[in-house]
Amino acid sequence: MDVVELPRALEFAPFTDYAVNSIRIAVLSALGATVSCALIAYGFARIQWPGRDFLFFVTLTTLMIPFQVTMVPTFLLFKLLGLAGTPWALIVPYWFGNAYFVFLLRQFLMTIPSELSEAARIDGASELAIFGRIVMPLARPGLAVVALFQFMHAWGDYLGPLIFLRNEEQFTIALGLQRFLGGHMTEWGYLMAASTMATLPIVVLFFVTQRTFIEGITVSGIKG
Repeated sequence: MDVVELPRALEFAPFTDYAVNSIRIAVLSALGATVSCALIAYGFARIQWPGRDFLFFVTLTTLMIPFQVTMVPTFLLFKLLGLAGTPWALIVPYWFGNAYFVFLLRQFLMTIPSELSEAARIDGASELAIFGRIVMPLARPGLAVVALFQFMHAWGDYLGPLIFLRNEEQFTIALGLQRFLGGHMTEWGYLMAASTMATLPIVVLFFVTQRTFIEGITVSGIKG
């Protein structure tokens, strides 16, 4: 593949706009998933309350429900809310938690010694203060894993944008590549150049966050 083909490929389709749309959706959904799942996981891992284990079990059972089952009800719900046809339909759900990420962060938070939280409570700290000032800094590797996983999912998602996005100016890079393939089937060199542009950010992001990512996956907890 000639490196000159990349700028030429950008002339065939607005891949820059597609990439900006994908980055916006990926960043906002990753931020929402990290914040919401951290709060939920903290409640499951560090606070005792009636029915906690049962509700956590119910949360895990939702992992067995495939997206194809909830696809139509989700679309009807966002249509009722007026969000269908907008990028917010791809962002808002992740601000209300994700069962897999909740499980991942809960397991990570359980490795942090509870004595730290107890000492803070004795000093008069509230749960939100303990969450923000003590637990979250120690859970940074786990949070990085959640953010990276969600960013990768949102960046490469094809089915979600296909369902919820209608206008071409809102298309993500996954939809853009499919449109390019349909409109320029013989321009395989340009298609490969555009595909490289779509893959490169994920590769760079992984190598930049590799150490934190591996540390979070192994659920290593506190060091030193």
